[in-house]
Amino acid sequence: MEKKQDERKGLVQVYTGAGKGKTTAALGLAMRACGHGRKVLMICFMKGDPNYGEVRISRKIPNFTLIQSGLPTFVKKGHPSEEDVQLAREGFRKAQNALKQKSYDLVILDEVNVAVDYGLLSLQEVMDLIQKRPASVELVLTGRYAHPEMVKSADLVSEIVEIKHPFQKGISSREGIDF
Repeated sequence: MEKKQDERKGLVQVYTGAGKGKTTAALGLAMRACGHGRKVLMICFMKGDPNYGEVRISRKIPNFTLIQSGLPTFVKKGHPSEEDVQLAREGFRKAQNALKQKSYDLVILDEVNVAVDYGLLSLQEVMDLIQKRPASVELVLTGRYAHPEMVKSADLVSEIVEIKHPFQKGISSREGIDF
């Protein structure tokens, strides 16, 4: 079956909102892409804990590369540490290089929206990355607080709204389900 030209055109997707599931949606897309033999890079900003389930399994999935670019602790909004900023910058440089080299079909910048909102990365540099990405690469930006400019530049935007969450009943994050 001959592929239509638009099937290989990469789009920009944004998954945002206060509800749970933005990273999970991006991971689902990554698994789908890997299942079709596409190469996927996921850079996780502000997430350095090695116990996330996706980190544990990532080395076993063909064509899937996951890079953590953050500390295992929470970032203080308005007061990030120098190391928080440095790690975010390193992750962003890796994303820029991967896009420049056209090494991947799908690039996911997990929690990049929060990294911008918290001042770890500038909005302008993320916007430049979006505009300069190769046309064949699918780019996914996740995290709460997606800037209106990112939303405007995206081809697909999904806002995940929290209606009910187990935390409201005192149920904390569960290994294998929430992380």
